[in-house]
Amino acid sequence: MKKFITVLVFTAMTFPINAASLKIITVANGIHAIVGELGQRSPTNFAINATFGAIETASGVVLIDPGGSVGGAAVIEAAINQVTDKFVTHVINTGGQDHRWLGNGYFKAKGAKIIASLDAVNDQKERVHIQLEGLEFLIGRENLAGTEPVYADDLFEGTLKLIIGGVDLEFHHTGGAHTPGDSFVWLPASKIMFTGDIVYLERLLGVIEVTNTKAWVKTFNAVATFKPKVIVPGHGRPADLAKAKAETLDYLVNLRTKIRAVHTRGENIKTGTAIDQRAFSKLQNFNGLARRNAQAVFIEMEFD
Repeated sequence: MKKFITVLVFTAMTFPINAASLKIITVANGIHAIVGELGQRSPTNFAINATFGAIETASGVVLIDPGGSVGGAAVIEAAINQVTDKFVTHVINTGGQDHRWLGNGYFKAKGAKIIASLDAVNDQKERVHIQLEGLEFLIGRENLAGTEPVYADDLFEGTLKLIIGGVDLEFHHTGGAHTPGDSFVWLPASKIMFTGDIVYLERLLGVIEVTNTKAWVKTFNAVATFKPKVIVPGHGRPADLAKAKAETLDYLVNLRTKIRAVHTRGENIKTGTAIDQRAFSKLQNFNGLARRNAQAVFIEMEFD
């Protein structure tokens, strides 16, 4: 068997898919990352500005996250069709963010079973209306047409282990991260992990209203205990654990450490938003998110 780093470097296959510019990176036999844009949701990307996954099994494809709209789900399906003629039989929602679940209806109508953590579904139900309103503004009403909230058929808490088409899969929800229900998908045979929004690569992560950065650090550390050979992140291209640590965990720790110091000195939120984050300035979206992230973490840590 080839070493995984060799697979990533030499056998990755890239296909541009329609206007959404999805790219497929095959990280191992039958295991694919579907990589979307790193920027904001837009009318041309149908709210699939994230990384998704497809796992081929003997009985069909397990899809990791269905995109943020019916149109986006159709584009993801077109991407999958580039590498296999198998149908999607299962859809995993790795969290509560829109592009992790609002494409469920497209695949549900075709007979797919939807799986998510209980906390993810609770988060989805809590924020669905604001997510749909935001998507209507960002991608346009016409591109959102037909997108309706469809929730998971099978819910789990903690850990769920399944064998689907001869493939062992484990779903782990160890606590919140970017959203309260974030979970990761572990393939023990290949030591490949799909992390959803627990890991951001190539772009700066976002701290939003439901984010708990203290929990996110713990959840990342839970990911690290598995020692994955390949991480397929929620945003960006597949990489190893070291890169994931450098661009996600180290950023969270830097943010929390510097904001804690601001609180300890009794300084105000203006000082908090001005903390030095330049070590991460090469990540895409840095200019738009760095100060907002600091502000959100300052508020979060007032009572930490």
